[in-house]
Amino acid sequence: MKKRLLTEFGMGSSLRRQDYTQAACRAVKDALWHNSINLAELFGKEKEEMIITVEVGVQQPDQIDTAKVAEIFPYGQVTVTPVAGGLDVPRPVGNPTVIANVAISVALDLEVSS
Repeated sequence: MKKRLLTEFGMGSSLRRQDYTQAACRAVKDALWHNSINLAELFGKEKEEMIITVEVGVQQPDQIDTAKVAEIFPYGQVTVTPVAGGLDVPRPVGNPTVIANVAISVALDLEVSS
């Protein structure tokens, strides 16, 4: 039985290039870099068994390179899903500033004892 054990949130931006992937990667790093997740070990599992789901909210979800975002994770079974969200903040000149929001969920397949 898959059981979600943790959810982390992050925010990232691309100030001038309107790079949705860069903003998404920065949001993932924002969520991860302040934590050390030891969930797998607590349940006697390997880190590779972690099921990691990443939802990325940006104004143009089709512009996200999901493989590049997934590469940030050193282990686990990672799924990246772009969704409509985030912000494109207009600037007087040039591309808008892109803000991405992420929600990262970590789950394990755990057996429930009767």
